[in-house]
Amino acid sequence: MQDNLNAPPLNPLPPIVWLLGLPMIAMEVVVSLGAGGVVGGPQAIGWRSEAIQRFAFSPDYMRQMFEQHLYPLDGMVRLLTYPFVHGSLTHALFVVVMLLALGKMVGEVFRWWGVLAVFFGAAIVGALVYTAVPFTTVALIGAYPPVYGLIGAFTFLLWVRLAAVGANQNRAFLMIGFLLGTQLVFGLAFGGGFDWIAELAGFTTGFLLSFVVSPGGWGRVRNRLRQR
Repeated sequence: MQDNLNAPPLNPLPPIVWLLGLPMIAMEVVVSLGAGGVVGGPQAIGWRSEAIQRFAFSPDYMRQMFEQHLYPLDGMVRLLTYPFVHGSLTHALFVVVMLLALGKMVGEVFRWWGVLAVFFGAAIVGALVYTAVPFTTVALIGAYPPVYGLIGAFTFLLWVRLAAVGANQNRAFLMIGFLLGTQLVFGLAFGGGFDWIAELAGFTTGFLLSFVVSPGGWGRVRNRLRQR
């Protein structure tokens, strides 16, 4: 009974998850308060637009850098900053909830640097793959690509666990299949864009990176597969 009374109201999260989530929360609080006229005065109404212009990833800008072989800091840093700015409060809310949930599950197994590698690796590769598709022109904002990277890492953990018990490993991919299927339906119904390209690339990056950054890495996976 005493243990229950002393238990925290929320399950504790790994510090690295808060390190990633708090800047998103802070950004959204500031731009939302500004849009509502609570802080900043009349000019604060445009804070979200200014943040998007400053931090969003532009595939056209990246293509110009590749063509000119010039890589200014303003362009390169956007590979890392676009996950921290969102198009709306709803957009940010869904992303943060997924980040905290998946970050907890992955962060309790991976070391802090492994979580960072998956998050930013998925963000970078997702943006670059998005750029490689010639018909993408809309700027990329929001943390869905790196969150999908965490889904890839979580899928890796399920995949290893299923292999250890001799179960069908394809079951590990049910989550990503459901998410992409749902997104495709909504995209066809409401005219969604091509963000799913970056998200799928983020998932693949997170899954593959997990072979390297998970505790024990590829050797652990290989040993478990040999024991089947």
